[in-house]
Amino acid sequence: MPSLELYNQKKEKVGNINLSESVFGAEVNHALVHQVIKAQLAERRQGTAKTKVKSEVRGGGKKPFKQKGTGNARQGSTRSPLMVGGGQNFGPQPRSYAERTPKEMVRGALRSALSDRLKAGHLIVVDKISFAKPETKAALKVKEAFGLDKVLVVASADQNVELSMRNLKGVRMLRTEGINVYDIVKHDWLLLTQDAVKTIEARLTREEKGR
Repeated sequence: MPSLELYNQKKEKVGNINLSESVFGAEVNHALVHQVIKAQLAERRQGTAKTKVKSEVRGGGKKPFKQKGTGNARQGSTRSPLMVGGGQNFGPQPRSYAERTPKEMVRGALRSALSDRLKAGHLIVVDKISFAKPETKAALKVKEAFGLDKVLVVASADQNVELSMRNLKGVRMLRTEGINVYDIVKHDWLLLTQDAVKTIEARLTREEKGR
């Protein structure tokens, strides 16, 4: 069973924490992580690009020039794709880029990403993060205490913490239910609160047993 030192937000050791083997000690499947991230980013695409086809272009009621004698190929409408200002053939149309990803694949990729951070030594667990009021300076002290540059912070919902963290460069904070593979991989470090660890383990362990 993996084990880590448990710190407070001042980086003072307050104990140790045992982590779930099935969640934080899983075999890292890089191909699965890549597939899930690819689907996650594809779902974010708006898919609103659009060009007008021949039937949507204005005009075209009059023949642009006479049928014969001009030396040009015959044309019946200015809306033709062959004419300047005409419609476009096979241009982009509104569409959804979302890819269907089975839930178990997403959960497996999440276990892989968490396990990879632990194996790389880039996972830190703190007992809790709390501030008396929203204050960026207080959040900066936490970041500087651990000497982190690009870090993903995952904690239970706390408005003071969320407002304090959101302006820090290189820091992204998510509530426990919002943890995802892309953000874990994107950031060099992962900082979890003790409550977040328990919630993540309960969620992934329960879902694994319920397959």
